[in-house]
Amino acid sequence: MKLIKNLAQYYVDLLVKLGILRFSILLALALVALAVVVQVGITMALTGHVANIDIVRSVFFGILITPWAVYFLSVVVDQLEESRQRLSKLVSKLKDMRVRDHELNLELQENIEKLNQEIQERTKAEEARKMAILDLENEVYERERTQVELAERTALLRSFIDASPDLIYYRKANGVFSGCNKAMETLTGKSERQLVGLTPWDVYSKEVAQQVVATDQEVFTSNQSLTYEQWLEYPDGRKHYFELRKVPFYSKDGHHLGLVGFGRDITERKRHEESLERASREKTTFISTISHELRTPLNGIVGLSRMLLDSNLSQEQRSHMQTINVSAITLGNIFNDIIDMDKFDRRKLELFPVPIRFDDFVNELESISALMAQQKGLRFSLERLTDFPKAIEVDATRLRQVLWNLISNAMKFTKEGGVIVSVSADMEAEDASIVFQVEDSGIGIPNSELDKIFAMYYQVKSDKDNLHAVGTGIGLAVSAQLIKMMGGDIDVMSEEGFGSTFTVSIPVPLADEQALLPKTSVSTRSLNIFMVEDIELNVTVACSLLESLGHTVTVALTGKEALETFEPERFDLVLLDIQLPDMTGFDIANYYRDTYENLPPLVALTANSISNMKDYLDKGMDDAISKPLSVDAVQEVIAKFESEYEEMVAMKTPNNKVVPESDNKEIYVHLLDLDMLESYVDIVGVNPMKDSVEMFEKLMPGYVEILSSNLTAKDQKGIVSEAHKIKGAAGSVGLKHIQQIAKKAQTPDTPAWSENIADWVEEIKNEYQHDVQVLKEWLSHR
Repeated sequence: MKLIKNLAQYYVDLLVKLGILRFSILLALALVALAVVVQVGITMALTGHVANIDIVRSVFFGILITPWAVYFLSVVVDQLEESRQRLSKLVSKLKDMRVRDHELNLELQENIEKLNQEIQERTKAEEARKMAILDLENEVYERERTQVELAERTALLRSFIDASPDLIYYRKANGVFSGCNKAMETLTGKSERQLVGLTPWDVYSKEVAQQVVATDQEVFTSNQSLTYEQWLEYPDGRKHYFELRKVPFYSKDGHHLGLVGFGRDITERKRHEESLERASREKTTFISTISHELRTPLNGIVGLSRMLLDSNLSQEQRSHMQTINVSAITLGNIFNDIIDMDKFDRRKLELFPVPIRFDDFVNELESISALMAQQKGLRFSLERLTDFPKAIEVDATRLRQVLWNLISNAMKFTKEGGVIVSVSADMEAEDASIVFQVEDSGIGIPNSELDKIFAMYYQVKSDKDNLHAVGTGIGLAVSAQLIKMMGGDIDVMSEEGFGSTFTVSIPVPLADEQALLPKTSVSTRSLNIFMVEDIELNVTVACSLLESLGHTVTVALTGKEALETFEPERFDLVLLDIQLPDMTGFDIANYYRDTYENLPPLVALTANSISNMKDYLDKGMDDAISKPLSVDAVQEVIAKFESEYEEMVAMKTPNNKVVPESDNKEIYVHLLDLDMLESYVDIVGVNPMKDSVEMFEKLMPGYVEILSSNLTAKDQKGIVSEAHKIKGAAGSVGLKHIQQIAKKAQTPDTPAWSENIADWVEEIKNEYQHDVQVLKEWLSHR
């Protein structure tokens, strides 16, 4: 096959090389020759010899077929050439295609590699996607589970929040509510859905909203939590006292969102505090009452002993009377300590410094101390170590109380020897430093006890003597606190068995001696004096003193008697005891001023020390003096008003007496409005009245609760409003007693309303059920 291919290629090449004409001639000759050779060969093979004819025939045959052979071959060659060319072109194209195929193959391989890589990446991506889907499914599952748990926790937290008795609410930065708990819904009377979007102005009263908004703004401004207390009102009118705490809260990016509020009902605590305050006031009242009751006979003892000391007595009688007088004064100072101790407990003790002559103060201290020392057979001396200022400004009563405590203690704990009081003053331009030293030769104080002696109720314990156990244990404690209030200091040096030295130093302003009242001259005019005093001993002492000065005394023993028997034109001076069994001296003074145009001077008599004269003047008095009465005090008051007496006498005109009515009827009359009840029952019958009483019993607990909450809140408007409801309700069923109390409670303009309102509320609260039972009993007999 290869040979044929080579011959064909040779033939074609020869044709191309010789051209068609020469190639045809050459081909014709070749064919003729071939025909001759074939003819000769075949003939030779068949006959064994060759004739000329055979050669001719061969040549002729060759010439005959040559054109056709040439044509055929030429055509074939042309076609072959064309085929070759086409083949060449095809080969060339095939080469190109092969190159292209190679390139494509390379590209395909690259693409395959890329595809493989992409497949791998896609496989990885698919795996990653599957993992992501799995993770997402897990995340979704976890999220769903978390959401379920969160929902459960939220529901649980919400249940806790709603179950909390404390108020919990949320407000946005613009002040509107965004949520709350059940307690807040109960307080506001609105559901959470109704509350959301409202402001405090929409929810609370104006007064409450003002404080709520102000504290909100304070939280927003300071970005700090705030705790305060406030009264809030329920829809039914009950007021409760809440401790409110407001806390700002923020988003994750620190944006201020609003505040969270918490409120704890501390009404019971407030009521307990009120109870403690009331107990403290009652204790104070008790102490004041006991002090008054004890001071009354004590003042009588002091006054009578003072008067007897001014009379002719034997030496033994005078000694005994001095002992009585000093003992009474000592007991009076103990009362002062007890009262001051109570004031310290309530932080109500005040100092009232006034200008005094310092020399007179020291002389008075010396005379009383010398008298006390004389009773115990002790030596006493007062040493003036420096010059004294003419006048100083100090609370002389309190300073005297301190020094009297120290001096009486010194004498109490000294069996023999004496007591020395030294006084010095270091004066500057406008101030002075006053130093008092009280030195005794008594039993002394153990060194281990020195830092304890100023403690309240503490009594020094001594192994050598039991004298330290004598006393109340409050004198030094009160003295130390008084000196501290004066800006001074008190200290002690002592050695057991060798006495003690107490040193008091206080800074005081210098006073203008001209500002002191001049010594008053003794009045020679006999006065008609009207005195209101309920203690006969005090009456005896005062009358003896005043009559010894030439005055005439008319006495009223009760407030009622003072109102009935007083005629202002008859008297030149009125002395009013502050504490009477049926009213106070201030009540009498106010009645006199409301009833009469022209009055003599009204002077208060008090068993207590007069700390602030302004209190007496503000309550209707013209002056005040302490009991027991002293000649100097009486003469000073009389001289003070001497210039006014003549003018008063000319101006006095008769006035009508006012005699208060009194009533003492049976219990029904006292508690019930019988006229109203009888008329009502006669018209409608008993059963409707009983129905009204039953309705009253159902309403009253709510009224009383709201009234009590308003009282605790000190909400005067709320008290008046609720008392008005109770008055109307009580009046509608004829409970006169409760109606009258409620009427007082609803009238805050009446005198001493604020002092009495708590008692009135308690009376309504404690007695209305009893009065209802009385009413039911009355109805049962109809």
